[in-house]
Amino acid sequence: MAKQRILIVEDERIVAKDIRDSLNNFGYEVVDLVVSGEEAIKKAEEHHPDLVLMDIMLKGAMTGIEVAKHIRTTILIPVVFLTAYADEQTLQSAKLSEPFGYIIKPFEDAELHSTIQMAIYRFSMERKLVEREHWLSTILKSICDAVIVTDDKGIIIFVNPVAEVLTGWKQEETLGKNLFEIYKIIDDKNIGTTDDMLSDLLKDDMFIGRRNQLLVNKDNNIIPVDTVLTNLVDDQKKISGSVVVIRDITKRLEAEEKTIESLKKLRKAMGGIIQAMAYTVEKRDPYTAGHQRRVADLARTIAKEMKLSSSIVDGIRLAGVIHDIGKIAVPAEILSKPGVITDIELNLIKKHSEVGYDILKNIDFPWPIADIVVQHHERLDGTGYPYGLKNSKILLESKILAVADVVEAMSSHRPYRAALGIKKALEEINKNKGKKYDVKVVAACTKLFKEKKYKFQ
Repeated sequence: MAKQRILIVEDERIVAKDIRDSLNNFGYEVVDLVVSGEEAIKKAEEHHPDLVLMDIMLKGAMTGIEVAKHIRTTILIPVVFLTAYADEQTLQSAKLSEPFGYIIKPFEDAELHSTIQMAIYRFSMERKLVEREHWLSTILKSICDAVIVTDDKGIIIFVNPVAEVLTGWKQEETLGKNLFEIYKIIDDKNIGTTDDMLSDLLKDDMFIGRRNQLLVNKDNNIIPVDTVLTNLVDDQKKISGSVVVIRDITKRLEAEEKTIESLKKLRKAMGGIIQAMAYTVEKRDPYTAGHQRRVADLARTIAKEMKLSSSIVDGIRLAGVIHDIGKIAVPAEILSKPGVITDIELNLIKKHSEVGYDILKNIDFPWPIADIVVQHHERLDGTGYPYGLKNSKILLESKILAVADVVEAMSSHRPYRAALGIKKALEEINKNKGKKYDVKVVAACTKLFKEKKYKFQ
């Protein structure tokens, strides 16, 4: 380990040499002995020792106090005073130079050694603290969000450049002010009071997050912001201050608004395309005109009765509107045939759900529309088609669509039979609930017709 290096500033040569010998015995390296303040500054700059031992009374124009102040603040070296003068006036004057120690002559070697060690250690800790503060300040200044730091009473002690721009207040204007003189937030159309918000901030919670607030800056401009308020806690678990991080969300809100507009346009376009597809099917099969629309409305209403999310409800409605899109591949004469349908013709009709899947599978819907469509003729007991799926293998949306499809089909006229009516349709789904049809879906559908007087439009 390198020896700690000491510069001795003492105008009495004999005393200086005695001190040098003592320091050498303790393992220090004495870089030089000087007698004046001017020499002390020159040698301190030249050797940059770890510490300067300095007499207050020196030869030359400068006093030891003046020299110590210069070395302490300009060259950044700790100074320990040596003096035979211990009067109050001398001590008060010496304090102005912020020395790291004060030894009254005559002194013991052990006292000299311990004072030097304490001074070097204290200076080292101060340097680390200064470096850490500088490091932290640099980080806070480089952060893209506004940062305001307060003491335990909410008085501002730091703001970074982003906070200056956002609030409109310069740092020198903010220091010493209460946080809420600068951080003015509109809540529920009123500017929050300092007392209420300060008590909210200075509570035991470490983090207080607030989203989508409105900040009123110095120029009375209103800026949408997100805020995180974090309390700083000392070793005794007491709040020693707070850090407020404020993010300007103007651009984010603008982007979200554009996204919402785009989604609305996309949804509108998607709805138009789906309606066109549904219309195409109905033009080929006039006897089932309106069937898909009525099924879609009933399926949507069942889903709402079951308290499913609005997103699922929307997906079911769209799937219902085009659930028979695959019939576009079935010859029109079969679809409108008034007599008995043969097995071959029935198998052709049954293919419509798979054809529908093939048409829809490559369209990137927000919902599994193709899967809902291909499964709408599946039944819980596996007797449905095209895959013979059972129970949980069938999508809930398809289970809902299946019930709506059966009820609408049985209550409407077909080329090969007259309408059977709602009563018969409800008897069918209730007789087979838990077997072919989902129990909850059947219950919701039955409630709509019997209690809420639902009717097909």
